[in-house]
Amino acid sequence: MGYFEQALLAAVVIGALSGLVGTLVVLRKRTFFAQALTHATFPGAVGATMLGLSIPLGAAVASVVIVGLMTVIGQVRRQGSQVASGILLTAGFALGVLLQSLNPALPVRVDSFLVGSILTVTPGDLMLATGVFVFALLAIGLFGKQILFSTFDVNGYRAAGYREGPIEALTLVLITATVVTAMPAVGAILAIALIAAPAAAARLVSHTTTHIFVIAPVIGAASGVIGVFLSRALDVAAGPAIALTAAGFFVLALAMRRSQQMWLRLKA
Repeated sequence: MGYFEQALLAAVVIGALSGLVGTLVVLRKRTFFAQALTHATFPGAVGATMLGLSIPLGAAVASVVIVGLMTVIGQVRRQGSQVASGILLTAGFALGVLLQSLNPALPVRVDSFLVGSILTVTPGDLMLATGVFVFALLAIGLFGKQILFSTFDVNGYRAAGYREGPIEALTLVLITATVVTAMPAVGAILAIALIAAPAAAARLVSHTTTHIFVIAPVIGAASGVIGVFLSRALDVAAGPAIALTAAGFFVLALAMRRSQQMWLRLKA
């Protein structure tokens, strides 16, 4: 398999994974958390490069630390999850820049951590993405009803005798794994676009919540493939092309929704 074909396959898998897990991010209102996580994993990637380790491994370790810190800060009186996310977003990104400035001779260009380089994904990256995608499918297939129940009626979920902690932990694991997986393809900065935009677009055009879980992965995969082809045709970086394509799908879905609403008003 050539590098371009491998990039296309990675775009499909990572795009579909991002759309699927992005649905949880959008429905459970975890977009800012996911954004903070994408930025704060940057120092983990830089640190892994400095030590000669796998970039996803470094990002994963950083993610675990970040989630722990967010939990601690979020429990401080008069603080909250939004405050914790904001602090760690900027602090994590700043730490990554500092590590890079202290080590200018890194073997990998740091900007590839920020915007990704899907054309250079390795078979290991592809295997990781496939494994996380399968895990996400199984998790949502097995616990999807509980996830939706806790998302839309948390009080009823607790009253039914369920504990919210395990479902919240599962959601955080899925989001974290997706961020780490998407980093080699679209980078630390642009990963949030591929995670949030397809799900947000699917929510605008879907009639039921179940449909969002089907449409969002399709939009994510299409964003990845179209972005890769655009990067080749226009000779631009693939990461920004993928992110802009995902954003374009959201704008298109928004326009379709507005047009439908205007048509219904005219008919009324």
